[in-house]
Amino acid sequence: MQYPHSELVLNDKGQVYHLGLFPENISDNIILVGDQDRVHLVADFFDSIEHYSQHREFVCKTGIYKNKRVSVLSTGIGTDNIDITINELDALANINLKERKDFGEFRSLNLIRIGTCGILQPDIPVHSYILSEYAFGLDNVAHFYDIHFTDNEKKLNDKINKHIKLPETIKTYTVKSSELLTNKLNSEKTFKGITITSSGFYGPQGRELRLKKSSDALGEKLTSFIDDSGVQITNFEMESSALFSLGKALGHQCTTICLGIANRPNKEFSKGYKEEMKQLIKYVLERI
Repeated sequence: MQYPHSELVLNDKGQVYHLGLFPENISDNIILVGDQDRVHLVADFFDSIEHYSQHREFVCKTGIYKNKRVSVLSTGIGTDNIDITINELDALANINLKERKDFGEFRSLNLIRIGTCGILQPDIPVHSYILSEYAFGLDNVAHFYDIHFTDNEKKLNDKINKHIKLPETIKTYTVKSSELLTNKLNSEKTFKGITITSSGFYGPQGRELRLKKSSDALGEKLTSFIDDSGVQITNFEMESSALFSLGKALGHQCTTICLGIANRPNKEFSKGYKEEMKQLIKYVLERI
């Protein structure tokens, strides 16, 4: 199959359209961050840097960390940007951009999102490391693709929906992260659980300013959920459901680890987390 120009969109240099990258610019190990400035924070740990580029909000640096080639790429905020990021990273890895055809041999990427999040369990302290075992998507992105969820993912999705009773207009999905990467990042420092991926920061995460929200006590319902296996809902963020569902469907390994900067049940917010974020970045680089 040859991908037409309208589907595989490239810029005038022959790079993927939004990321502005060539295949040789990325490593198999890619750290994804929302914040453009966090790219530089990650790359400061590299022993050397071989590539640096920026196009729109997509900043990329590739370098060497302790003899391992690593890329770090900013995605901006939200699952819409993750849709762009995953599709274009996969194109870089698995499509010959000049011939517009798939390569004969598949290349799998390790995609690790480092972000910030709101904590949904009162006993998890601010600045904790929250490792996403599952993502529960409120965003709809995965529903635009032919993605087949496992029976366990479907059952967990149904259980959460029965517990929190969202409006009928919201169609959710639940997807498991990569066991391979999750096991690498798991330790006594991490709190594992279900991450809620919302399509916004205010109403979709249960916040209310002047505009009234449609779902009452969403945070409390999420906090009180616990699966038969003991898995709880740990946090809110805005990217992981699309990352896990699209990435896994394309054959890539994907996980998310976040620094908790707000405890929603306790109404606490970090007074500054730059040093804690540096420590989380170092933690991830050492383990991947």
